[in-house]
Amino acid sequence: MLTLTSPVETRYHRWSAGVKLAALAGFTLVLFGVDAAALPPLALIAIAAAYLAQGTAFALLGLRLLRPLWPFVALILVWHLWQGDPGRGLAIVLRMLAALAAANLVTLTTRLTDLLAVIERLCRPLSPILPPRRLALAFALAIRFLPAMALHLSHLREAWSARSPRRPGWRVLVPAVLAALDDADHAAEALRARGGTD
Repeated sequence: MLTLTSPVETRYHRWSAGVKLAALAGFTLVLFGVDAAALPPLALIAIAAAYLAQGTAFALLGLRLLRPLWPFVALILVWHLWQGDPGRGLAIVLRMLAALAAANLVTLTTRLTDLLAVIERLCRPLSPILPPRRLALAFALAIRFLPAMALHLSHLREAWSARSPRRPGWRVLVPAVLAALDDADHAAEALRARGGTD
């Protein structure tokens, strides 16, 4: 659970974590800060190209991590269609997909220890209030757990669909929560085995 680094080796694995996090921050700021109609589709195309440049297997892995978003995509599109503003709904969806795909790209190609080191350096000014190591660990675990939870939810939906013709809906929430608690327990055990956060 402490690592979601892609088994498919890419050139992005060799880039420094600091460069990737800075690029992600800049990409997200531009994506949500600039109000241009052409920007969301271009951003999504650029991220798709970044995945495809590393091969089909890596691109399919990135696409699989986006599958749990489809209910939200449908909800946003239906809502804005009902409001009579489908263009705005499409722009929101494209921004959301591009941002999450970019974040997943960083997560898939960066080791947890490298993420920790960068975040710890950034949090050093807060050391009089909070220990930088613990703060960095909290950020890194949040970054790691989100795609893992999405993957769990996707597997639960697939398992449900294989056994029942009905849509899973809310029925997968309890197993998803239990899987999250189980992951948290395993992560805590792994941290204790490595000597904690100090």
